[in-house]
Amino acid sequence: MESIYLQKHFGTCLTQGLAEVAKVHPADPIEYLALWIYKFKENVTMEQLRQKEMAELECERELALMEQEMMERLKAEELLFQQQQLALQLELEMQEKERQRIEELQRAQEQLEKEMRMNIENLVRSEDTLRSEEATLDSGKTLAETSGRFGAPNLSRVEELDEPMFSDVALNMDQDL
Repeated sequence: MESIYLQKHFGTCLTQGLAEVAKVHPADPIEYLALWIYKFKENVTMEQLRQKEMAELECERELALMEQEMMERLKAEELLFQQQQLALQLELEMQEKERQRIEELQRAQEQLEKEMRMNIENLVRSEDTLRSEEATLDSGKTLAETSGRFGAPNLSRVEELDEPMFSDVALNMDQDL
């Protein structure tokens, strides 16, 4: 039973230790074997600790990579969101400019229509005035003659002659001087 226990727990260690004792031929082989086993155990413990640290470092590296990928994805999403916001803002600004342009065109159209109506009305009035003046001139009668009212003055017609204007008189005076 002791041999099975020793072989199970100290099999390779004891075999290597005994081989070392046989090779070195120390003065006290039992003490040498004990120190060798102690050192072997220390080396195994250090190797296990180193492997554990390597596993932890590998795990931390993987976590750091995952975190970096997550940050890159977040930055990409944030950039995409900013681009979408900018595109939306530009679209809204363009719609606002288009709306303002349409309003200006409508105001200009309304102003043009208003001016056209006023011009047409003025044209109609001037045509009516022209017709009434032509009718008056054509009849050759004075206003009193055409009105036929009782008590209307009966004035004769007087033709106006071209009179020199004030500027013509001033020019003549300047030339005399």
